[in-house]
Amino acid sequence: MSNAPRWFTDALAAPCEHHTVDVRGTPIHYLAWGDPAKPGLVLVHGGAAHAQWWSFIAPLLTRQYRVVAPDLAGHGDSGTRDHYARSAFADDVMAVIDDAHFIGPPVLAGHSMGGLVTIVAASLYGPRLAGAIIVDAPVRKPDPESEDRADSGPARSVRVYPDLATALGRFRLLPSQPCENDYILEHVARTSVRQVEGGFRWKFDPRVFADLSLESMHVYLASVRCRVALVRGELSVVVPPETGEYMYELLERNAPVVEIPEAHHHVLLDQPLAFVTAMRALLADWEHSTPIRRGQQSAPKNP
Repeated sequence: MSNAPRWFTDALAAPCEHHTVDVRGTPIHYLAWGDPAKPGLVLVHGGAAHAQWWSFIAPLLTRQYRVVAPDLAGHGDSGTRDHYARSAFADDVMAVIDDAHFIGPPVLAGHSMGGLVTIVAASLYGPRLAGAIIVDAPVRKPDPESEDRADSGPARSVRVYPDLATALGRFRLLPSQPCENDYILEHVARTSVRQVEGGFRWKFDPRVFADLSLESMHVYLASVRCRVALVRGELSVVVPPETGEYMYELLERNAPVVEIPEAHHHVLLDQPLAFVTAMRALLADWEHSTPIRRGQQSAPKNP
């Protein structure tokens, strides 16, 4: 990573703690940065990703926060299960929050599938959260033809590559998109594989995607019980403007919507500093403002 900028190498060099909590017999691994005496911020990765996708972002948010990033079950260095559901992932996240012993309710932020997990957690456990930031995670209008269809995530058979170079050469972003930050792609690729008998394989369990359906995400989003913000990439094919508008309407137009310029779906990879700036701005505003309960906004006054 000789072309990596100073901010990136400094972030990866920041002190990081490894912890594990047992959730119904499954070990859930998580990373932690910063001072435990500061308010909590929990970052949730997307499908087939892992906590290390946040390792160059989290240290840039520790001036004001104790930052934690879990590996969801079936991902990273956490254990696997026979079946997966977003409600179970939300339980994993809440167990990590309990184990982290934050000084108060934390803010939860999730990207892609992690954003959907964040929505579920905000619906089921909203009073235990200080807020939820949904990063390029799609909630689409219900479609009867797709109600029972599984997510079109990267479901695939487990493949073992003969050596590390071959495995890294097969790394791809899903959905496919351009990303000029080769040093970031190299980092997430190297932290996405583990050595096994016969070579190297990806860390995620492909069975994760078999159990995830889209049927009730609109119900979860409409019933969130904490303040919410939406972040999307300007060029995202996963959350195009019409999807963002639908989500905004489900939230009764009571959530900020932040669009990251020149960003595709993997916002934190292709526009990391713009993403950090957006996160800092949202979090700073939430520290100094009072949340308005949904359905209780003041009506505009006539002049």
